[in-house]
Amino acid sequence: MAQYIICYLGGAEPATPEEGKQHFDRYNQWLTAMGDAVVNPASPFKDTTTVQSDGTVEPGSMSAISGFTVIDVDSMEAALEHAGACPFLELGGALEVSELIQMPG
Repeated sequence: MAQYIICYLGGAEPATPEEGKQHFDRYNQWLTAMGDAVVNPASPFKDTTTVQSDGTVEPGSMSAISGFTVIDVDSMEAALEHAGACPFLELGGALEVSELIQMPG
């Protein structure tokens, strides 16, 4: 088995608190459906700051990534299947899926 990271990009905020609750419920159902494959269910980003190679520090991000989920599955195909069922896509967002490489030491 390998670990895959699913990064959340873009997406709109739900229009109402009720839509937000419904989306959150669908998101939790998606996580529950993956069972033990979920290593890290959700890590949203907050207060991102960018440090440039010249030492410049600026508030904000250079990318649209807003968080991630880590899963442990047999293949990229399985990771993509799980990603394709993610309700984040219903908000107009996109997902990047990458295999995580375990570094020695």
